Amino acid sequence: MLQIIKVLLVLGNFTGATVEPYGSFVSDLFTRWSDLDISVELPNGSHISSAGKKRKQTLLGDLLRALKINGGWSNLQFISNARVPILKLKSNRQGISCDISINNLQGQMKSKILLWINNIDGRFHDMVLVVKEWAKAHKINNSKAGTFNSYSLSLLVIFHFQTCVPAILPPLRDIYPGNMIDDLRGVRADAENLIEETCHANINQFISDKSRPINRKSLPELFVEFIRKFAQMDSWGSELGICPYTGQWEQIKNNMRWLPKTYSIFVEDPFEQPGNSARSVNIGQLEKITNAFIRTYSILTSKNQNQSSLLTYLAPPHVSRLITQPAIPNYSGGYFHPSQPQLQRAVHQRPQSQRHFQNDRQGTSSSSLTSSRGPKQVHQSQQIWRPRIQ
Repeated sequence: MLQIIKVLLVLGNFTGATVEPYGSFVSDLFTRWSDLDISVELPNGSHISSAGKKRKQTLLGDLLRALKINGGWSNLQFISNARVPILKLKSNRQGISCDISINNLQGQMKSKILLWINNIDGRFHDMVLVVKEWAKAHKINNSKAGTFNSYSLSLLVIFHFQTCVPAILPPLRDIYPGNMIDDLRGVRADAENLIEETCHANINQFISDKSRPINRKSLPELFVEFIRKFAQMDSWGSELGICPYTGQWEQIKNNMRWLPKTYSIFVEDPFEQPGNSARSVNIGQLEKITNAFIRTYSILTSKNQNQSSLLTYLAPPHVSRLITQPAIPNYSGGYFHPSQPQLQRAVHQRPQSQRHFQNDRQGTSSSSLTSSRGPKQVHQSQQIWRPRIQ
């Protein structure tokens, strides 16, 4: 990042600009292999900058040429036609991959709200990390390849936590009752403070509500339910939309905000309505995504599961290798891996996780994908559950 700042200082178009992070490093939903998302904020006094898409494309093009001359970067890729133009690159020195955008205050605020949601229940943070690694293992966490981006996966976790019984998270309209993007105008400090104060007040109110039922399910149990809930999405994806703002499934044909555009799967961005955070998912990859859910559910409910087979389905090879490395005791009596200390809890709890998976599959057939909310139908010789519209 320091190299990027140095380059910006010598470019006239970026005089007075600042570099600010967003994405998983701000929301605290990053893994060791996450990209670093940074936004170059152009000066506009105390007001929110409003550079148009063409100007952003021009500025990123200028930055790309300057970085090539400066050196020290590889894998440079300018995605100019994206809804939010992005310059992708990798630092040769630190080995960190970066995504650079211009005036992406929207991304910064979305990341902060996800961070604040972590305060409601720590299982949200842990579930997002598990889902991300699982999706990478099955190669369905790559928007460029027509599958989910990390943001849409986080929203799926939010929706799962809203629709499990009892619910862990409230509808996001109860956290921020409005379209956050529309409120990012005027004096920047005032807009940011209003959003933050509103979110904090509503989150604290939800947490302090002693009358709400508490969901005490373990992370493994919630993960199995997550896989089961969204399996067979190829059969309902064109009909039902996932709406974290209301915390409900919605009929696409009845939602005039979402029409007339059609998508393979619709996961509404609760902070930028009616945008579809999963718009990158194409119909050709939807079958691959569905198969990943079905295969995973089958292995998690199989009587023949073992640690090796579980790791194959839950994490990419580079993660599995780290988990299975021999652990050595530390001074406090716990265990850690020299190359990846942050995985010590996952290593230490693996047997317990397997017990939870085994408990979950009791009385459950691996060929029956069920959801706690929905009527049963027959599809491709399998009994499945479709989401119920409430």
